[in-house]
Amino acid sequence: MKGSFVLGRMFAIILVVWALGFVWFAAALPQEAEISQTDAIIVPTGSGGRIERGLEVLQAGAAQQMLVTGVDIAVQPGEFQAEYNVPDRIMDCCVTLGFSALDTRGNARETAQWMDARGYNSLRLVTADWHMRRAAAELADQLPPNITMVRDAVRSEVTLATLFLEYHKFLAVWTLKALS
Repeated sequence: MKGSFVLGRMFAIILVVWALGFVWFAAALPQEAEISQTDAIIVPTGSGGRIERGLEVLQAGAAQQMLVTGVDIAVQPGEFQAEYNVPDRIMDCCVTLGFSALDTRGNARETAQWMDARGYNSLRLVTADWHMRRAAAELADQLPPNITMVRDAVRSEVTLATLFLEYHKFLAVWTLKALS
């Protein structure tokens, strides 16, 4: 009897911590960052507004280059340029389309390789507000500790279902990192 009481109590505590964590996750979404200087801008593909925000910061002169990671292999650079109205001078010098990533973990690997190849020490991660925590955690896991990361969240109209799923993905990443 005592063992089941303790077990029930532990389950209740875990459930309360999980629920409070979800409330925090959903209510305190990351915000847009002020434009400041970094070596690079990293934009994982996905929900709207990300690429536009990355280009805005790039064209403001706040970074040397921008990597759009996770681009579908069928997308041609000219199509991307036309879709986002990127001037030739910006596209030619400063925008890299990364085609190797298929998911957030792949975005992080692709970004780490790209940053290392260029010797960059700072980046601005531009992604959706609901995606920022997990994307930043995955990226921090792949980058050397001396890399400075600015988190620049794009505000979105996110559904409860998306938040629920993303919260659990974030918990999985966080748990794996804590166990390693």
